[in-house]
Amino acid sequence: MQKQINIAALFILLAFYASCKKGDDGGGTVPVATPLLLTGMRINNIVVTSSTINNNVAPTAALRLRFNNKVNRATVLPGSIILTETGASTVAYNVSYENFDSTIVVTSSSLKYLTKYALTTGPIKSVNGGALASTVNLPFSTGMDSSRKFPAITDDALLTKIQEQTFKYFWDFAHPTSGLSRERNTSGDVVTSGGSGFGIMAIPVGINRNFITRAQGLQRMQTIVAFLKNTAVKVKGAFPHWLNGATGAIVPFSATDNGADLVETSYLIMGLLTVRQYFNGADAAETALRSDINSIYNNVEWDWFRQGNQQALYWHYSINNGWAMNMQIRGWNECLITYVMAASSTTHGIPPSVYTAGWKGGSQFINGNTYYGLTLPLGPPQGGPLFFSHYSFLGINPNSLTDAAANYTTQTKNHTLINYNYCKANPMNYYGYSDSVWGLTASDIQNGYTASSPTNDVSVIAPTAALSSMPFTPNESMAALKFYYYVLGDKLFKEYGFVDAFSLHNTWFASSFLAIDQGPILLMIENHRTGLLWSLFTSCPEVKTGMLSLGFSAPYL
Repeated sequence: MQKQINIAALFILLAFYASCKKGDDGGGTVPVATPLLLTGMRINNIVVTSSTINNNVAPTAALRLRFNNKVNRATVLPGSIILTETGASTVAYNVSYENFDSTIVVTSSSLKYLTKYALTTGPIKSVNGGALASTVNLPFSTGMDSSRKFPAITDDALLTKIQEQTFKYFWDFAHPTSGLSRERNTSGDVVTSGGSGFGIMAIPVGINRNFITRAQGLQRMQTIVAFLKNTAVKVKGAFPHWLNGATGAIVPFSATDNGADLVETSYLIMGLLTVRQYFNGADAAETALRSDINSIYNNVEWDWFRQGNQQALYWHYSINNGWAMNMQIRGWNECLITYVMAASSTTHGIPPSVYTAGWKGGSQFINGNTYYGLTLPLGPPQGGPLFFSHYSFLGINPNSLTDAAANYTTQTKNHTLINYNYCKANPMNYYGYSDSVWGLTASDIQNGYTASSPTNDVSVIAPTAALSSMPFTPNESMAALKFYYYVLGDKLFKEYGFVDAFSLHNTWFASSFLAIDQGPILLMIENHRTGLLWSLFTSCPEVKTGMLSLGFSAPYL
């Protein structure tokens, strides 16, 4: 029995041997092709991954892909490796090999500065036929070119150039029917009340800088004021956030925000009063313009926005939705001018108690903490976005301005310096932040919009932040201006001045211009140079009376 089992086993082994010999053509067993695996990526000699933000890469960089096996060079074809510029076409490159063909080295002489790229792979194989197990993706961005993009000019000439280019947004790009300022460069017929207030203030600057004549400025103001008085839809005398620049109809800012916006109205009235003081001629045209501006201001029912005589102003009111937004205006933020305009009204004014309980009653009104060695009298932690120190102070001169709560020279300067020092310290380690690249405020961001600040830092710098701070931090702001113009000018300086925002960290540059960001650049540079707008606005007799009633003290009051 045992002998029969052994013979059977022998036949099985012989059959197995024969089956192995069959088909191997005398060469032994057929080797199995193992997959080709990526074992590492380097840009020059720095290890990177597909999820790393690979920025500040030199345009001459070598991109190295290392694999677990030798690469079959015959499979590395033009379609096997693709180098693309984001939003553009493919880029030419050269291929070489290292480490006995287990490393592919990709270089290109066509890379540009401050540009996003991606290297991807297709069907590459190893020398034993193993296919690439998964697609390789290597995103990266090139760094800055520190060369000067424009010829050097004097600082004074540079300031004028920036003002003149920015002025074009409010003059050349103004709505053709109403003369008001479009919300942004893609807004079509949508104009903005607050941004138009800034655009109106730009007209005296344009005249004084010889960008336009006084006659041209007067004619534009006649168009604007006639539209605001006779065509624009108003609610309790106040203007909506957005209007149709052709018809004057309200354009809803949101589902329930389809009526009056008191804050935007205050920016508009600030602009109108500034221009009223500028066009002070005794002739019929300028006299009529001043009369129409007074009519618009006097018809705003500021006291209505107390919502039943409460001790605070409310931001919104809608004919359809009433007080649905239910948002009190409390400080500290960009809305100081709203209380000043309400207190200054000779027809619908508010008592000081509304200012004290409402504006000063905000949970983030008093600060008093120290950041970067600087005491901040008012506002949220680390000051909030810089537009808090811009919008109201386009007209209100903070120099030597005090009240029981603060010295506003200290407030505006320290707020700005805290923002500057935060960016200089760069606690988030964002590429590009420096003493020449700084300024966090509300702006467009990639695929959205946000109010950037030291407590909400998404790596996006807005030129308006540093440039509109020129009166408060002239040296720091001028350094930023020179860097934005001379070094980044090919990316930032366009037909209406500087684009809205950028991120060197994520290699992103906005294509947008916003009225509320372009305006403060133009106006605050002028306040820094001549104090023109401060002088005009604070010369209004009703403004003097209103600010004194609220407890302010300044040489100009």
